[in-house]
Amino acid sequence: MLTRVDLRGTTTDPRDVLPRAQLDVAAAIEQIRPTVEAVHQHGASAVLAATERFDRVRPRRLRVPVEAIAAAAGTLDDAVRAALQTSIDRARAVHADQRRTDVTTQVVPGGTVTERWVPVSRVGLYVPGGLAPLLSSVVMNVVPAQLAGVTSIALASPPQRDTGLPHPGILAACALLGVDEVYAMGGAQAIAAFAYGLRAETAADPDDPGAGAASGWLLEPVDLVTGPGNIFVTAAKRMLRGVVGIDSEAGTTEIAILADDTADPVHVAADLISQAEHDPAAASVLVTASESLLAAVEEQLAVQVPATRHHERVATALSGKQSGVVLVDDLDHGLRVVDAYAAEHLEIQTADAARVAARVRNAGAVFVGAYSPVSLGDYAAGSNHVLPTGGCARHSSGLSVQTFLRGIHVIDYSQQALREVAPHVVALSAAEDLPAHGQAVTARFGGAG
Repeated sequence: MLTRVDLRGTTTDPRDVLPRAQLDVAAAIEQIRPTVEAVHQHGASAVLAATERFDRVRPRRLRVPVEAIAAAAGTLDDAVRAALQTSIDRARAVHADQRRTDVTTQVVPGGTVTERWVPVSRVGLYVPGGLAPLLSSVVMNVVPAQLAGVTSIALASPPQRDTGLPHPGILAACALLGVDEVYAMGGAQAIAAFAYGLRAETAADPDDPGAGAASGWLLEPVDLVTGPGNIFVTAAKRMLRGVVGIDSEAGTTEIAILADDTADPVHVAADLISQAEHDPAAASVLVTASESLLAAVEEQLAVQVPATRHHERVATALSGKQSGVVLVDDLDHGLRVVDAYAAEHLEIQTADAARVAARVRNAGAVFVGAYSPVSLGDYAAGSNHVLPTGGCARHSSGLSVQTFLRGIHVIDYSQQALREVAPHVVALSAAEDLPAHGQAVTARFGGAG
């Protein structure tokens, strides 16, 4: 079921041969470009048209009535409510420790630089709801935004065909977290709507409560968009970066497992399957030097895949070009391979797993040992599951409180402190042939340059 890539005894650059998704983001941008441009030009009517085309439903309203959010919370299963609350509590505990404090540095007597950490004013949070309604992604998006101090939070999730509303579990999670600005929209059209906003006068439904006619907006533009999604959501985020801020390219899920002979093949197979059930395009990659472990994992896959609920989806994902097993010479070689892959989720199932995990440089999140599966991080570890995919973990981080904060330098120099450093400013401005820079300093002391 898993395609093999044998790197043993070679000096091949792993990046050239590692399993990756066939559809790249650049290609997806060209597919979603007409949708994004239509939303920019035509607003809500274009969002509704795209929703009808891609989700096969036309919501009566884009903005979800607050009554519907409250009703969803009222019908939430008790066990799911308890699980969501546990997820919220643990996420709050972890993310509360991420809040940065302002720092003032006295550079010289009378001269200070302060770094202030200021939350963005308004964010748009995206929660997938297609093949799997990700209730947990509501928690992962909202909790760090709230703890960062963001005061205006909007959330979007695709409408369900039977109701025209986002999944009731997603609405219930919003209610538990106090989020009441929710929109029934998904895909690239949702990201475009967040980036450009939707003018009230473009609303197809005149009695849509929206954001209020007084403001002129059905949906006010946001400063930052966060959240996971499929390849088209990721493409829209990349395309609109600059129009709006984004967290990272958190696309279709992926898992890599670095394992040796000490790993339990039952666990390894189950964890590969767990992420493959997200999407036929999900990536599951095993990296090992052990052929005996590989054989045992393949035996387990043959047993476990047919028994899982979404076995067709899982089988498609595991047999796709984005998934596979990479055979390596030894553990050091395996570490080089997983660093090159830069997985969204990386499990370390080896002897002395904590020591091995400490050597990892590139991963969205690292799961250490037999009892820290990715599923724990998906729901209730306290960590965040909105993570960079497609190798972006080489340069990007997962969602956190810092995602929603901006560092602003505040410079405060006295007359004497400026006078003392003035010759250096003048010298550097002359070296760069920008003499007016120096004159802006010397003018304060009666000088001409």
